[in-house]
Amino acid sequence: MAQSSQPAENDPSEADGSSQVTPSRTERRFVQRSLQEIVRWSPLGGTSWAFASFLLQQEWMTAALLFPATAVSGVWAAYSKNFVERLSEIYAERARTDADKLVAWLDSLNEALKWQFSGFDEKYLKQQAKPCQDYTTEGFGFKSDKITLLMLEEVFVPLQLSGYFSATTNYFNSKDVAAEGLSIWDLIRRSRKEATFRQIAIQAQGGFGKTTLLRHIALIYGQGKYRRYRAPKLIPFLLYLRDWREEFSQSQLPTLPALITDHYLPNLSESKPLTPPPKWVETLLHQGNALVMFDGFDELAEDQRQRVSHWISKQMREYDQTIFIVTSRPTGFKDYVAQRPKVPLFVQKFNPGQQQRFVERWYLCQERCFREKKQAKQAAEAAERNAQKLLIQLQDPNRPELRQMAENPLLLNMLATYHRFDPGIELPKKRVELYQGICKLQLEDRPKARGIAMLLPLDKSQKVLQTLALAMVQQNHPRIARLPLINFLQKHPIFKQEEIEPEAFLKQIVQVSELLVEREPGEFEFPHLSFQGYFAASYLAQQPHEKALALVRKNWGVAWWRETILLYTAQLPPRLMSHVIMEACKLGKEAAQLAYDCLREYRNPEKLAPLDQEFISLINSLINTVRTLRYAKLEDYLKSGQWKEADRETYRLMVTAVGKIEGQWLTKEELLNFPCDELQTIDLLWVTYSQGKWGFSVQKRIYEECGAKLDGEYPDEKSWEEFSDRVGWRKDGSWLDYRDLTHDLKKSLFGEFPFVVDVLDVVGFVDGIGYFSLVQRLVNCSTSQS
Repeated sequence: MAQSSQPAENDPSEADGSSQVTPSRTERRFVQRSLQEIVRWSPLGGTSWAFASFLLQQEWMTAALLFPATAVSGVWAAYSKNFVERLSEIYAERARTDADKLVAWLDSLNEALKWQFSGFDEKYLKQQAKPCQDYTTEGFGFKSDKITLLMLEEVFVPLQLSGYFSATTNYFNSKDVAAEGLSIWDLIRRSRKEATFRQIAIQAQGGFGKTTLLRHIALIYGQGKYRRYRAPKLIPFLLYLRDWREEFSQSQLPTLPALITDHYLPNLSESKPLTPPPKWVETLLHQGNALVMFDGFDELAEDQRQRVSHWISKQMREYDQTIFIVTSRPTGFKDYVAQRPKVPLFVQKFNPGQQQRFVERWYLCQERCFREKKQAKQAAEAAERNAQKLLIQLQDPNRPELRQMAENPLLLNMLATYHRFDPGIELPKKRVELYQGICKLQLEDRPKARGIAMLLPLDKSQKVLQTLALAMVQQNHPRIARLPLINFLQKHPIFKQEEIEPEAFLKQIVQVSELLVEREPGEFEFPHLSFQGYFAASYLAQQPHEKALALVRKNWGVAWWRETILLYTAQLPPRLMSHVIMEACKLGKEAAQLAYDCLREYRNPEKLAPLDQEFISLINSLINTVRTLRYAKLEDYLKSGQWKEADRETYRLMVTAVGKIEGQWLTKEELLNFPCDELQTIDLLWVTYSQGKWGFSVQKRIYEECGAKLDGEYPDEKSWEEFSDRVGWRKDGSWLDYRDLTHDLKKSLFGEFPFVVDVLDVVGFVDGIGYFSLVQRLVNCSTSQS
């Protein structure tokens, strides 16, 4: 076909007088479409039709010879869709002007072929999965003659998550909030159709398994087992924010693709460094084929958090098709000042069923590791026997302190480790005693059993670790580099006195006791931040009271110090503990919550000193002082008629009373066991300042008048609806929104408040189970005191 001498219409290269001959737009489009169709279909069509034809003609030999080509063609067809999509992505990025589109398209063809067949996705997923294989519960995973590191997939027990529910925000319906809680895999699956679930924040205190959950996700994708969870195919990036403190301290923060490509990928493997295809990360992020997990927002330096929060939010806006998960302790997440992820979640405590599954799997893996394969039956029997011994202690109704510790996966792992060395031993009563036992185990008992002579005895090794931990807490550093660490140790007088080289001590602490770990070459940290807090607290407990109290008072409201303060006060004698808490109470209302938590962490006076009435009176007096300060804000709101604020403060007091944080719900079980003194105090304040119109006891009376039973169970529908009509939660047969409630003492109905928005889970609020569990608890509390 002859080429026209006239310039093509609207062809910019001809319009500006250029002599270059370029194909017309129609011709280029034809070439592009033809090449795409050839690439997509010709291998399959050219062999499959011939293969089918020869089969129909019963030419078996020829058909057999064509079969391999047909199979290869089928594989190509499976890949071709992704290939063409990738080709279009690269082409769109490179085609800047109409004149060079064809050249850019041919270049992109070559690049897309390399990307398609490089197999880089599989190489990356394998490397990402390797560091996630061991079960270490956020860093705790001691090895010894009796304890082995376990594989994550063998012992991992799925965490249960709870969503955030308020009068204005509810992302979940009753199907989501099942008895077993929310599953992270359900939310990842929903993210494909609901953009809201592409931004998730997961909060929990230390040791509740936030990091382990993310490692589990990365491992499942790395092993290609995501289909068993009906999850979409994604490429996960597990980014520990503490690893990028230096990058986040720069004046110009890196883009997310640059952070992953230039810093994260090269550090995955020193022996097999990864070099991704061009724009690999950008393409995954833009197409929504990536899962980005930012772990440990609270482990950033405090002066970095606000800036990094804006950076994270910017990445979520820029790559709005990608799924983002951010984890943090609640105290650190308060510094997330930018627009937060749309779905806030909380890790629920390990329930008895989860505890049992974990202990049984944990012991079975241990017994299998220390027996030959032919002894599998004996291993299973020993595992069941020892697991039951541990569970009996954990479920003992007379050991509530053990049940509380077992709700935390980290502490449960430590309890199992402690128990395995002597299955007949009585488990520690408090968390600080558990840490003491573990440290003695690692620094003295284990080395002695293995015939290893420690360079320093237990007490002196602990002193070194204590001074190091306090220095790291004061500097807000979760880790320390080798050179500064050696310099720090050299200044400690113990090494001169004992004529010990700091390098030798460090090597032994890392390799034998494992109370310091080297996660990255030349970077050291305690196996978990709670160990750092324990050692720092132990140092303070041994110092003159005035010196220690000055430090504690100065840092009482600092989030990074919370663990240290909790474990410091837990080690104090009663009268010194009383002095510390009284000093804290002088700091104002905001300091009351930590003082309250310190009392919860403290030893049980009735069990430790049953005959010391003076001691018990002292502690009870202290509890009353803290409680009065705790309720001061609620009383101020009620006194001034700020009913909405009082309702919200009532919620905050109730969730913190059971050890939860704002944004979480109370379960039926927690309401049925709610502290009586707390419930009665809150009720008394509401009744007093509403002149007898509002309060839990007022609601209880109305509930009885509606004919419902005081058994804490689901009321009949008629009684529940009549009650809700009486107190003003329903009108004309429809449930009212919280914002539509009266909030006016003169106009509202009796019993309308406290409504306590956020306290009850969605199911409990809708059908009344949760609410009437609270009423039943009020009945029980009144009965017990009558």
